[in-house]
Amino acid sequence: MQHKSVRSKMKTHFKNLLVAAVATVCSVNAFSPTSLATGVRGANSLSSHSEVDTRGSASALHLDAGVTDSLVNAWTSYNIALEEDPLLTKSITAGVILGAADFAGQALERSNSGEDNPVDYARAARFAFFGFILQAPWNHFYYLFLDGALPPTEDPLSATTGIKVVIDQFVQAPIFTVIIFFFLGLLEGKSASDVKEQLDRDYKDTMFANWKLWVPATAVNIAFCPPILRVLFLNCVFFFWSIFLSLKLNSDGEEAPKE
Repeated sequence: MQHKSVRSKMKTHFKNLLVAAVATVCSVNAFSPTSLATGVRGANSLSSHSEVDTRGSASALHLDAGVTDSLVNAWTSYNIALEEDPLLTKSITAGVILGAADFAGQALERSNSGEDNPVDYARAARFAFFGFILQAPWNHFYYLFLDGALPPTEDPLSATTGIKVVIDQFVQAPIFTVIIFFFLGLLEGKSASDVKEQLDRDYKDTMFANWKLWVPATAVNIAFCPPILRVLFLNCVFFFWSIFLSLKLNSDGEEAPKE
């Protein structure tokens, strides 16, 4: 009953905003200079156009309301799933986002190279599996530990937030990045020595690029995102980070992800 109440309130709120916006537009149109200057001789023409506009507005309103309802229902259902089974929900979300990110990265690689290379479904599947089995679970439990050790503060820009960002990016990130190199490398069929060579070659540049993006992103995540949505925010940023890595680090055919 509580979930139905929340869903109903959110739907009513969005519908009210939409109706208010449409009503405002209609009021402005009704009292525009063109409408007021129209004489009796143009009344029939105006009435005809008004009927067309009304039907068009009603159709657009119906479409917008349907899209709004779908978005509200999807977001509400996602939040309910997060509450009922947070780890599984985060894992599935990460798998979908990171798999899609690799498909996008491959598309940009083909566009830049001008070659019509086939889609590497195995590579995308590795990224999706990485998101499902490692990225989401790691960050789920990591943030639980971090918030347990350093509870969130009411002030988002507190010293505690700064300390958590430092721990995240200069302790956790370097360790997790090494784990990612080995995880995806071994999935691809590389030997441990091959992965070590890749780390020797790419790790330093990867970490510098990581900090340029993820220090500010982590600050926003920890300061302003509700704890239950932090992994979702991280994976949304990772979508673009993964594309960057595809273009920057996979030019020689190698894969190297982040934290």
